[in-house]
Amino acid sequence: MSTEAPKRHQWQWENAAAGAAAGFATVAIMYPLDVVRTRFQVNDGRVSHLPSYKNTAHAVFTIARSEGLRGLYAGFLPGTLGSTISWGLYFFFYDKAKQRYARNREGKLSPGLHLASAAEAGGLVCLCTNPVWLVKTRLQLQTQLHQTRPYTGLCDAFRTITREEGFSALYRGIVPGLFLQVSHGAIQFTAYEELRKVIIDFKSKRSTLLHNQSSDKLLNSVDYAVLGATSKLAAMLLTYPFQVMRSRLQQRPSGDGVLRYMDTWHVVKETARFEGIRGFYKGITANLLKNAPASSITFIVYENVIKLLKPTIRND
Repeated sequence: MSTEAPKRHQWQWENAAAGAAAGFATVAIMYPLDVVRTRFQVNDGRVSHLPSYKNTAHAVFTIARSEGLRGLYAGFLPGTLGSTISWGLYFFFYDKAKQRYARNREGKLSPGLHLASAAEAGGLVCLCTNPVWLVKTRLQLQTQLHQTRPYTGLCDAFRTITREEGFSALYRGIVPGLFLQVSHGAIQFTAYEELRKVIIDFKSKRSTLLHNQSSDKLLNSVDYAVLGATSKLAAMLLTYPFQVMRSRLQQRPSGDGVLRYMDTWHVVKETARFEGIRGFYKGITANLLKNAPASSITFIVYENVIKLLKPTIRND
């Protein structure tokens, strides 16, 4: 028992490193779809500074033609930082929570405790990263139709926002952001862990030769890809409206400083009134195209980096 505790503490940094590597790989590969999704999310038919797109493919080609590669990768630096930091912190907080809950349960966690661990991690990550996501959203929405002076980059955006709107502006969208991070992460990671157990049980029962192998050796990258995509899909369909609300709240004020949406309830009322239920799912096609494979990439990278960094048997 005395040797077990140090081992658990030794590999917490490895979870953070694996999560950060997974986050960076994901955002770098799938980023153009993230830009498209954000523009669809805030386009309520009344926004004058955004072009109109027919569908995801049309949006990608239009942005590439009119804005070039820079348009498709607008906000890439805060997007990369946000994804890398948030995934690193998420896996770190998630593992810490699981360890805490597992102390008196012989290392076995119920679905409810996986849910609680993921929800706790999501809330903490949201508080740490909301300013980065706000800047990323605003940079993604900058077009030639903007009437205000555009941000020149990450640092300029932070300086301009704090000078013109105050420090509290960096936390616009925090309410739907918290709902999103807590519920999305809880659903995704609970689904991931439970499906992971099912696949491990199936593979171990299929052959007596595999029965005594660790779970790390039973699962391969194809399994991680399926687990990542399936768990992400379940979480995405249930929590996507929170993402739309957050994006709309994080838009830059007009030239005279007027906010388009005052608070979360204002977003809900206006969206329901003018767009109906479909308004809460704008951009979901781009989101599905981005996040299903992106989640597969995330968990393939995470699980394989963990195998490299941590030679000891994973404690499930």
